[in-house]
Amino acid sequence: MLAAVLLAVAIVLEVASSALLPRAQGFTHLGWTAVVLLGYTSAIWLLTVVVKTVPVSVAYAIWAGAGTALVAVVGWAFLGEPLGWLKAASIVLIVAGVVGLNVTGAH
Repeated sequence: MLAAVLLAVAIVLEVASSALLPRAQGFTHLGWTAVVLLGYTSAIWLLTVVVKTVPVSVAYAIWAGAGTALVAVVGWAFLGEPLGWLKAASIVLIVAGVVGLNVTGAH
């Protein structure tokens, strides 16, 4: 249970950091760069804690899949990025894969 919570926090930190990348302006804006790097570093650190109890193949697949899907949604909802039918369908497939990993007891 704790591993799932830590993994969720790691995903949120990774998504937030990815969404803030445009503000870092190619790492030329030092304040936003520091926030982005702190977020990514914290996310990776939490992922290393999670893989103590969850197989790395499962933890990383969930982290990467959920992160990718959520960044696409955040990009559309908050950053004005387009969301066509193919991108939306791909997000659904990613989410289905993450759910499948959890339902099959892969963790």
